[in-house]
Amino acid sequence: MDSGDVSGEQSADPERLGAPAGRRLVLGLLAAGAAGVLGGASIQQGLSAVLGPIGNRDPTGLVGLLPVGNTFRFYSVTSSVPKRDASDYRLDITGLVDAPRTHTLGDLRAMPQQELVRDFQCVTGWRVPEVRWRGVRLVDLLDDAGVHENARAVRFTSFDGTYSESLTLEQARRTDVLVALEMLDGPVTHEHGGPVRLYVAPMYGYKSIKWLAGIELTKDVVPGYWERRGYSIDGWVGRSNGRDDDPTG
Repeated sequence: MDSGDVSGEQSADPERLGAPAGRRLVLGLLAAGAAGVLGGASIQQGLSAVLGPIGNRDPTGLVGLLPVGNTFRFYSVTSSVPKRDASDYRLDITGLVDAPRTHTLGDLRAMPQQELVRDFQCVTGWRVPEVRWRGVRLVDLLDDAGVHENARAVRFTSFDGTYSESLTLEQARRTDVLVALEMLDGPVTHEHGGPVRLYVAPMYGYKSIKWLAGIELTKDVVPGYWERRGYSIDGWVGRSNGRDDDPTG
């Protein structure tokens, strides 16, 4: 998600939930989270009012996993992720391309930028509405590198060293798929997967890989981290977020 998503943003690994807590508290928080997933936005807002004051002193770490209010939940599949900035960030475009590329953060900032205002929907049930995203269209980077005729998919890797994702080439060429440099009216923070992350507008958050480091053109779709654990390869949200819009628009 992300950077509020299981891409890719918080792991519910019980070994990383913090100090021991009472069984009643843990079960209560898990039940509240399930209610938020099943009940949608109205219950999320109620949970926010009740749980917000205890979030900063939650001994379990579970409050941060609940779908509370219109805010991102933070997930990672690793215990830590190195920070990168303009001095050491690199994005490699490799595989079935005519001209492999390595882009610095400065390179990406100098390219034409696309802005989108779309929701961010996590597969676990919570949503952040009308997030402002800005970055380079993935299709522009692919065209710059030159895609081989036998390429049918795109594989993405994270500099967390573990997470990966994939799109079909058709999906990757949609104009609502961004290599995002900004979100929420500012640079993508480290916690949200910065300095560069993917944003796939019409799909669930786990498709929008954080801490983006590599883009590889491949012959076939390579299942990503969560697909290998049972998630759908085609993570469409549904009719919302431009699922049925013209992808070439």
